[in-house]
Amino acid sequence: MYNPQLQTFIRVADAGSFNKAAEESYITPTAVIKQINLLETDLDVKLFERSHRGLTLTKAGQSLYNDAKYIIRYCKDSVTRAKNAMHDVDDVIRIGTSPMTPSQILMKLWPEIHELCPGIKFQLVPFENTPENAREILGNLGKNIDVVAGIFDDTMLNVRNCEGFEISRQPLCCAVSILHRLAGKNKLTFQDLYGENLMLMHRNWSRYVDELRDDIWKNHTQIHIVDFDFYSVDIFNRCENSNDILMAVQAWENVHPLLKVIPVEWDHSIPYGILHSPSPSASVRSFLAAVQTILRNNKV
Repeated sequence: MYNPQLQTFIRVADAGSFNKAAEESYITPTAVIKQINLLETDLDVKLFERSHRGLTLTKAGQSLYNDAKYIIRYCKDSVTRAKNAMHDVDDVIRIGTSPMTPSQILMKLWPEIHELCPGIKFQLVPFENTPENAREILGNLGKNIDVVAGIFDDTMLNVRNCEGFEISRQPLCCAVSILHRLAGKNKLTFQDLYGENLMLMHRNWSRYVDELRDDIWKNHTQIHIVDFDFYSVDIFNRCENSNDILMAVQAWENVHPLLKVIPVEWDHSIPYGILHSPSPSASVRSFLAAVQTILRNNKV
């Protein structure tokens, strides 16, 4: 699926040493060096600066490193989806799951869903949460993945060409490092965030987040907003490393073990629900109808 030299290249970059990469690959250092030399020759690009202190990536090497990690993850996810498609049957609902789209909420409804649709089975399909995967998976729901549970709004549904319905409203919370000064609190206020950097998704990603942004700009200018482009594990790592505060929802409390998700005393929330194809299969329609029936019964 991809040039295996890329995997060796990533190991060398992570280890900073041919010898350490060789140990991890169970091959000789000479074989590792040969692979890297061949890769540099094939690409006509210098990937590493070599010195007595070890190896460092060149600018070209850093660029390839970032892309290669995505290529390898994407290929592995593609193989997983292909294998799942090979075993596809009509009564299996394929649920996409990632750190930002956890399937627990559907698992909690499973006993009631099973009562209404005893023939339906669940199959979890893990995927890496990257912008490219998000576009492909949400734009092609019904092919390799039938449904995904996550936060959304009407704009996102239109952009991704999918449909969805709300299961619950998730209050917008804040994620902080467990070493942050606010980590000892069980609930935050606007005033607690004064003087802090608050990381928010860029404007027009969600009107619900934009409403929070406008509230802060109008009434709480002591909070410094920092924009970012996509929710991924990397952004949670950035939050933990920078000691900034990240807007999150309670469903993400297990994404990063060194972050704590804390509710905030503000009136801001976002829909959390099931995303699906505009033209779902008969079994998916039965599943979706069962979930909506359960939600109505639970409100009575």
